[in-house]
Amino acid sequence: MPLMDLSIVIPTFNESHKIGRDIAAAGAFLAEQGWKGEIIVADDGSRDGTIEAAKEQKEHLPGGVELRVMAFEHRGKGHAVRMGMQQTKGDYIMFADSGLCVPYRDALRGLEMIRSGQCEVAHGSRRLSQTKIDRPQNWYRKICSRTFRWVAHRFMQIPAELKDTQCGFKIYRGDAGRKIYEQCITDGFMFDVETILRAKKLGYRIAEFAIEWTCDRDSRITPARDIGLILGELTRIKKDIAANGGARPGLQ
Repeated sequence: MPLMDLSIVIPTFNESHKIGRDIAAAGAFLAEQGWKGEIIVADDGSRDGTIEAAKEQKEHLPGGVELRVMAFEHRGKGHAVRMGMQQTKGDYIMFADSGLCVPYRDALRGLEMIRSGQCEVAHGSRRLSQTKIDRPQNWYRKICSRTFRWVAHRFMQIPAELKDTQCGFKIYRGDAGRKIYEQCITDGFMFDVETILRAKKLGYRIAEFAIEWTCDRDSRITPARDIGLILGELTRIKKDIAANGGARPGLQ
């Protein structure tokens, strides 16, 4: 694979105990491939020193890897990811959840799918037969995940071939990803669903690839507690896309 630019966005919220490892792993991945690249920490109003911990990693990164730490007010993961992705400069861009649930080497599969012209958007998926689960979700979250998949496919009309909307490891051709995220409105956790619907309306193809996944029990969403918020976000997304034909006014 030739030299390429890759932007990696890591959304954070009170991740001071993780972010150093995240940045080090992303930087090592870029260096191992011989690529130029940037790491963008998009922070959602952390109050535990995440920003400071992230900035400390700058001097430890290999040459050719740029680190930018962006601090936003606390509005939700969707807002942090959206703002980070819009600031990317890479020919290819991705976001990866903090905690190293998926090793960065798995991104090579998605990048190759995009480079070969198979798709413009590649999603890591925990639902493919080739995926390896090192530590699974507990039974409660498995039930919630199955229920959510049913809602996503029936209520939101997510294409049936997309088995995993919520995995925090997604890759885009740079121009496509920036266009998708500039259209988005969701600040909360349902932004993943919105990006799929916006991508489909814009004519971009989405494909899934197998990953190695380890469940991070340090989740910031509690389905039973947040069900009202989740349904509210999904309803707003559906209404906005219907009203605007899938594109925000003035952004086509």
